[in-house]
Amino acid sequence: MSVIAPWPAARPSRSLTQHGDADEAMAHGTTVDHLTETYRAHYKSLLGLAALLLDDTASCEDVVQEAFIRVHSARKRVRDPEKTLAYLRQTVVNLSRSALRRRILGLKLLSKPMPDMASAEEGAYEQLERDQLIQAMRGLQRRQREVLVLRYFADMTEAQVAEVLGLSLGSVKAYGSRGIAALRTAMETAS
Repeated sequence: MSVIAPWPAARPSRSLTQHGDADEAMAHGTTVDHLTETYRAHYKSLLGLAALLLDDTASCEDVVQEAFIRVHSARKRVRDPEKTLAYLRQTVVNLSRSALRRRILGLKLLSKPMPDMASAEEGAYEQLERDQLIQAMRGLQRRQREVLVLRYFADMTEAQVAEVLGLSLGSVKAYGSRGIAALRTAMETAS
């Protein structure tokens, strides 16, 4: 994790040092010196806060830097220097939320890839195979057809099929095995 060096501390304005009145400095808002000290003392903790909300280091660093820029721009409105850190934390949270919203919106707006479309010949061949399978299924004994439909199309276990049809597990296995053999023979003859 790289840490960007803080900007150099600004010198207090001459009017403030000439008057030497600390209360007057506070009346003008948070000073650049105080913000610089806050940066040096709390940059890593603010980076950690952003890391809890975002998933990559670059975004975290961008959010924290932007938070300092925004608080620096509004430093005259931050009348109480003790609240500077609170403003920074809230700004980091808000900027992180905004970054996540932009990501989500971007994902929603991404065009979805078109599914692979089968050619007309492939579609016709698949339809022909489906029709042959349906015909072959109709040619099976009723119990064989019931077992195969429940087992392979309804995705039931052999025990579940046995319970639904009221058969023993051995009967389900026998009907299934004979049904598959009959289907294989019927499909080979149809081709």
